[in-house]
Amino acid sequence: MPEPRDQLLTCIPRLRRYARALVGDRAGADDLVQDTVERGWAGLAGWHGGSDMRAWLFSIMHNVRIDQVRRPSLATESLSEETPMAATHGSPSRGLELRDIETALRALPEEQREILLLVALEELSYDEVAQALKIPIGTVMSRLSRAREKMRANMEGLPCVAALKVVK
Repeated sequence: MPEPRDQLLTCIPRLRRYARALVGDRAGADDLVQDTVERGWAGLAGWHGGSDMRAWLFSIMHNVRIDQVRRPSLATESLSEETPMAATHGSPSRGLELRDIETALRALPEEQREILLLVALEELSYDEVAQALKIPIGTVMSRLSRAREKMRANMEGLPCVAALKVVK
């Protein structure tokens, strides 16, 4: 079994991918990953060797992100025509599809977006997401359901109206 520090280092690319999708800008995502790795590195002694380090790091990242959102931001990144965008392969419509997906993701509340990304992008189980975010598994499932519904509506250009059920 690899050393804990080596396991931590192998998780960095996935942390970066998740952070970029969650935060939306490269600089903010890099700051989030750096703070997460710093806390993870400092807390390696407290990590339980048999548990999933990736889920443990996502839990740290979640807490770091909450701290970042609570304190005011000092810098923002502005986009212009010269701002390099992600390269797309294939047809020109592929770039438009990716832009639409990113726009739909940005429209989600952060608590829904993070769960959707952890399940769909990072392929964590519902139980792993619940443990990482310290929320009940039922909350994971309901937020994921709402996120998928809103994404579907946004991608189809429909207003997202949640159907409320009357419980007696």
